[in-house]
Amino acid sequence: MPYYLFKVSSRDSIDLVKDLELVEVFDAFRDAKIEAKKLRAEQAEDGFSYKVMFADNQLSAEEQLLEKREKPVLMEHER
Repeated sequence: MPYYLFKVSSRDSIDLVKDLELVEVFDAFRDAKIEAKKLRAEQAEDGFSYKVMFADNQLSAEEQLLEKREKPVLMEHER
């Protein structure tokens, strides 16, 4: 399965609606991670981030990124 590198931005500071832009597709995680780190270091403005997703296809990767996840509950010993 390939690794998809996306540029993710939120509209009007609302996390419910995200714009996804496919940057590149990689066969190896190492290559995707290196490219994501390089783009994050070059990033001049806030408002977007770069995410790497491992999925069967681009649609599946986009669905995973758009999925609403609840924040994890921290246990007392994890704080």
